[in-house]
Amino acid sequence: MRVLGVDPGLTRCGLGVVEGHRGGALRMVAVDVARTNTDALPEQRLLAVSRRIEEWIERYEPDAVAVERIFARSDVSTIMGTVQASGVALVAAARAGVEVGQHTPSEVKAAVCGNGRAGKEQVTAMVTRILALDTPPRPADAADALALGIAQVWRGGGERQLAAAAGTGRRTGARWDEAVAAQSEARARAAERWRAAEQKARTSRRTP
Repeated sequence: MRVLGVDPGLTRCGLGVVEGHRGGALRMVAVDVARTNTDALPEQRLLAVSRRIEEWIERYEPDAVAVERIFARSDVSTIMGTVQASGVALVAAARAGVEVGQHTPSEVKAAVCGNGRAGKEQVTAMVTRILALDTPPRPADAADALALGIAQVWRGGGERQLAAAAGTGRRTGARWDEAVAAQSEARARAAERWRAAEQKARTSRRTP
């Protein structure tokens, strides 16, 4: 499975593509940060982010797009641009007919670090380790985008796109039933790892 992770932001939008099997090893395909000019009009900045995401979907043909699920914060002015960029990512995926997965920051941290309250440096360190990277991805937006992709692969999703790929021979050339059979054991392992991570996160929250 190939997933495009999008860490939404109006000034910096993290983009990261990861590929691999549920419960198995993953690799980084590409990572970058889409930046916009803070002096430009909001609509022009959103257009720039949208075009960049659409370019990545066309270039890397992901089976799913993973976007951070936005939750309420006290600072509305700070969150507004993030919400707008998130919407742009969702529209870009829908326009391309790509399945979407949304994950809260705590869900991503639990999947990648086993701790839903892990700090940004810990997330970056674990992403570097999981993807066997020579150097940590910077800035944090890039690492967060890769973490979203990792969470999507391990948690599941993208079956509709995989089915289409099996039918057309895109990338793998395998039939859908063969792909399902090959991934059944990995799916079970990934589900177990996800449950263990969530349990660890809950235990961590209860610990003062």
